[in-house]
Amino acid sequence: MILGLVATLPIYWMILTSLLPTSKLFLDTPVFFPSFDYFEAYRELSTEIPIIKWLVNTGFIAFGCTLCSLLIAIFAAYALSRRRFRGKGLVSFVLFATQMLPEALLLIPLYSLFIGLGLINNLYGLILANTAFVMPIIVWILKGAIDSVPYELEEAATIDGCNLFTIQRKIVWPLIAPSIVASIVMAFFHAWNEYLFATTFILDPEKRPASTGLATLLGELATPLDRVMSAAVIYTLPPLIFFLLIQKRIVSGLASGSVKG
Repeated sequence: MILGLVATLPIYWMILTSLLPTSKLFLDTPVFFPSFDYFEAYRELSTEIPIIKWLVNTGFIAFGCTLCSLLIAIFAAYALSRRRFRGKGLVSFVLFATQMLPEALLLIPLYSLFIGLGLINNLYGLILANTAFVMPIIVWILKGAIDSVPYELEEAATIDGCNLFTIQRKIVWPLIAPSIVASIVMAFFHAWNEYLFATTFILDPEKRPASTGLATLLGELATPLDRVMSAAVIYTLPPLIFFLLIQKRIVSGLASGSVKG
C-alpha cells in the first residue's frame, strides 16, 4: 500500500498543480488539496492550444506503430523459431544488433532517407521510424514465447489438415497471448512517448504529436505550470485508459496459456 501511494504521488501532484492558479504554487506553505473551482488552465488549452489535434496525431502514430510492429514481428518470430533457412543466425544477430544503436546516431541518415522518400512532415514516416526500432524487440519477445510452445501440437494440427496460418492463429497465438499483449503495450507506449523523431521529422505545427506539442508550452522567460500540468494530465489519460482496458487481457492471457487434455 505504501509503495502504491508513493507511485501515485507524482500523478496526484500533477493533477493538483493543474487545478491551482500560479499565485498559489509558490507559497511558503504548500497547498495539498486542489481547488475544483479553478479550471482556467483547461479552458486555455481547449481554446488556445490544439491539444486534441496533437492527441489525435499521437494516437494515429501509436496505433499505426503497434499494428505494423506486431504484424511483422509475429510472423518473423515464428520463422526464426520454427523454420530453418540460410542466414538465420545472421538475421537474428542483426535484429539484436539494432538495439545497440541509439536513435540519435541514425537521425541524420534517416532524415536524408525520408527526404528522398517524401516522408518529412508526414505521420506515416514516424510510424515507419518507430516500427523500425521497436519491432526487433518484439520479435525476440515473441520468439522466446513460441519456443516454449510444444511442437507436437503443431504436428497434430498438420495431420488434421490445418494449414500454416491456421496453426498459428488457432494454436500458437492463443498460447502466447500474454507475450502478444506485452508486445502491444511495449510498442504502443514506445510510439506514444517518442520525442526525438517527432521533433526532427515533423515541421508543421498542425501535425505535431502531443510529446512535441507539450514541449512548446515551456517558455523562454516564464512557464505557466498550471497549463503545462493540465496538458500533461490530458496527455496521460489515453495511455492510462488503454492500459486499464488491456490489463484484463494480460491476466486472461496468462490463464489461457495452458494445454487441456
